Amino acid sequence: MRRVKLDQIDRRILRDLQADGRMTNVALARRAGISAPPCLRRVRALEETGFIHGYHADIDREALGYEVTFFALVGLDGQSEAVLGEFSAMVGEWPEVRECHMCRGPDDFVLKIVARNTAHENELTDRLTAARNVATVRTVQVIRVSKSEPGIPIEVD
Repeated sequence: MRRVKLDQIDRRILRDLQADGRMTNVALARRAGISAPPCLRRVRALEETGFIHGYHADIDREALGYEVTFFALVGLDGQSEAVLGEFSAMVGEWPEVRECHMCRGPDDFVLKIVARNTAHENELTDRLTAARNVATVRTVQVIRVSKSEPGIPIEVD
């Protein structure tokens, strides 16, 4: 992504779209204090320069049968690029793995995983533990979510 200096209007557009990606261009322009055509040009420019990666719906996981969310802290038996890449590719194919973060510290990866129920969580944990190059797996089941904010904080002066 090339470096682009964002002004206050760009930041307001990013903040508002992050909060509501379905906001109409007219509403977005009104909130940004500009007319619709330049607002649309700015949004397209933000997309083209990589500030906006896409638009997503926030789906209720429980309504679709995923009652359990858990995190898996995974340690591998090596840290070569081949081992790290193989692990990343493997979990990248698991639809239940919603996030995969390579970490610095005692664990190599932290995964956010959804499961239909506790039995499914156990199946996924067993599958993960048996995977090639996996040395340790520790899991933490989410009991309640008190905050879940997508994206990042965007300050508008």
